[in-house]
Amino acid sequence: MGSNKLAWTWRVKEESLEEYVQMHLNPWPEILQEHSKAGITNYSIFQNGNQFFYCFECNDTEAAFAYIAQSEACNRWNAITSKMVEGSFDFNEETPMVPLREVFYLE
Repeated sequence: MGSNKLAWTWRVKEESLEEYVQMHLNPWPEILQEHSKAGITNYSIFQNGNQFFYCFECNDTEAAFAYIAQSEACNRWNAITSKMVEGSFDFNEETPMVPLREVFYLE
């Protein structure tokens, strides 16, 4: 499979839905750079109503999350977006998200 894939899901609060989508349609360039520097690739977010599905590839997710947790730009972004989701974007927390189990893969 090469890279480790990670997927998870969150719900966004109805009142924040429009702003959340707009932020992700027009992400800050420094956020994209930081995720790339962290070693995250093939990152997609899909929307189903107010549920969002996130999937990316990364050779070392622990190192990637540690990098993002130290990133000033990512912490600024996460301070905004974590108020919008039912969950936490705080990468300094024990479990910032619950990974989904992969049940099918076609290479």
